[in-house]
Amino acid sequence: MNKDEGLGVQALHLLEKELANRVPELELVDGGTLGLDLLVYVEDTDHLLVLDAIDAGKVPGTVIELERNQIPLYSGIKLSQHQITFQEVLQLAQMRDHFPHYLHMIGAQPEDLSLGVGLSPSLEACQGEIVQRAIKKLREWNLIPDII
Repeated sequence: MNKDEGLGVQALHLLEKELANRVPELELVDGGTLGLDLLVYVEDTDHLLVLDAIDAGKVPGTVIELERNQIPLYSGIKLSQHQITFQEVLQLAQMRDHFPHYLHMIGAQPEDLSLGVGLSPSLEACQGEIVQRAIKKLREWNLIPDII
């Protein structure tokens, strides 16, 4: 695994702790290695929030949010090392007319994509902000109560 590619799963674990099973109908999925198996999840939801490293050519650790229409659905634009498969999953869901109405991506510019384990210091430092932005988006979508 590439170091900063682990941002999504690390942020997901922090989000799980923050929500502490208080919203049982909310399904949190680590899709990092699911590839095309993610199609079932994408096509079966109306709200999809993705947490991941996003290579947008910014300063490492910059938190980035992409709205539904800003997420490229073809592999010509590469957001991260494993993102191509996910982009193809999104494109396939759209072609099959099962695209989530609400789609949002939150992540950060990676610093270190070398092979290894553990996040770079810049991504380690921005995880909390990513989780807080995820909670804010889930509230905007009325998927979690304001008390969380």
